[in-house]
This record gives sequence, structure tokens and C-alpha cells, in this order.
Amino acid sequence: MIAPVTLDTMREVVDAFNRHDLDAIMSYFADDAVFESPRGPDPRGTRYVGKDAVRVGLGKRFEGIPDVHYGDDDHFLSADGLRGVSEWTLTGTTTGGERLEVRGCDIWTFQDGRIVVKDSYWKRVE
Repeated sequence: MIAPVTLDTMREVVDAFNRHDLDAIMSYFADDAVFESPRGPDPRGTRYVGKDAVRVGLGKRFEGIPDVHYGDDDHFLSADGLRGVSEWTLTGTTTGGERLEVRGCDIWTFQDGRIVVKDSYWKRVE
């Protein structure tokens, strides 16, 4: 049986992101997971469906912002453990030289101890 998601689980996911460890990150995702990227051509950003596609989408973050880091994080979990929110400040420099510091959040949906939806939002400084 897979352990239920806890606040510690959510912190572990952020730690894996900060290590840029895609294998560790993907170990938390279900096979049919969905990643709603904060940027893209559609109102929901770019949508990646299925674990392989999610891996590609998340990998693009590390490629585009090689020193990306999620700090100042805080996490909330619903009483039933099926939904959660992670707030964070993303910092890093894009491969094009743009320095980023943006506040954002992930809205998570969990099932059977795995992430089934990661819906990401960023505030953009203009």
C-alpha cells in the first residue's frame, strides 16, 4: 500500500525540485498524471498528460532556468489529503540571461498517495 500524502511529502517534492532530480520528482507522480504549466498558448498554459509527458514538461523548467530554485515555501493539505497547495518563490536565471524572482503556487490533486495533477501559477513582474 502506498503511504498517504502528508505535508512532509510535499516538502520532499520541493526538495527534489531544488536538487533538479527528475527521477525523484517523478517517483511522486501517478502514471496518468497531468501537469498544467504556468505558461503556454492556452488559458491553462501548456498541458502535459501522462507521466512521460509530465517528465518532459518539468525537464523544460531545468533546461530553461538551469539554476532554478524554489524557496520561501509553505504547504497546505486538505483534511482528506486529496488536495494541497504549495506556495513558493522561484528564483533563477533563464538561458537567455533574464533574472527571475516570482511568487507562485502549485495546486495539487492526489490519489492513492501519488500526484495526479500539478497545476502551476506564477506572478510575473512587468
